[in-house]
Amino acid sequence: MLEIGTLLMSSGATTNRVRVTVNRVSEAFGYNTEMLITNRAITLALSHDGKQEFFNSLKRTSPHGVNFKIVSGISRMSWRVVEENWTISQIKSEITRLKALPPYPRLLVLALVSLSGAAFCRLFDGSYVEMLVAFFATFAGLFVRQESVKLEFNPYLCVFFASFTASMISGFFRKFGFGEGMEHAFTASVLFLVPGVPLINSFSDLIDGNILNGTVRGINGLMIAFAIALGLLGAMAIYRF
Repeated sequence: MLEIGTLLMSSGATTNRVRVTVNRVSEAFGYNTEMLITNRAITLALSHDGKQEFFNSLKRTSPHGVNFKIVSGISRMSWRVVEENWTISQIKSEITRLKALPPYPRLLVLALVSLSGAAFCRLFDGSYVEMLVAFFATFAGLFVRQESVKLEFNPYLCVFFASFTASMISGFFRKFGFGEGMEHAFTASVLFLVPGVPLINSFSDLIDGNILNGTVRGINGLMIAFAIALGLLGAMAIYRF
C-alpha cells in the first residue's frame, strides 16, 4: 500500500486519487487503511475487520515529477485487483513492471515539445519564421533543463537555466531584427516550462479539502513560475528590451 501511494504521489497524482486508489486495493483484501499524506511522505495504518492487530509505517516519496504511465497503470491495476481477485504477488509483479517501463526516447520528447512551442507561437498569430525560432529556442531550453537535472542542480535552477537559454535564443532574433518583431517567438519559447500539473493538482487538492498538500503544490508552482520569470528578465536585461 505504501509503495502504491508513494508511486502515485511522486508521479503527479492528486492527494484524493492516492487515497481512493490505496483504499480500493486494501478493501479488496478486507483491510481498512488510515493515511496521512504529505508532500514528502505517507504514513499508513492498516487494520483488519474483527482483529485488534494493525500495521503502522511510513515511507518517503521520491522527488515529484509527471509520469502518467504510472498513474494510469496503477489505476487500472487497482480495478483488476477488485474485479479479478489478484494476489499480493501479482500486485508486486505489476508494480515492478510499471516501474521498469522505459521513458519515451529523449529525441522524441525534445522534438514534440519543441513542436508544441512552435504551435503555441502560431496560436499567438506568429509567422512561420517565428515558429521556426520558437522551435529551436524550445529545443535548446529543454535540452539544457534535462542536462541540468542530470547534474542534480536545484529543480528551480534547472527551470531558470532553461528559461534563460530559450529566451536568449529567441531574444537574439528579436534584438537583431530577423523577421518582423519576433515577440511571439520570444513569448512562446518558455511556455513548455509552465507548471500546469502542480497548479492543477494544487487546485484539486484545495477543492477536496487537502489544504496542506494543495498549498505546498501551489507554492511549488509559483516558485517555478518565478524561476521562468527570472530567466526572461535576465535575457531582457542583456538585450535591453
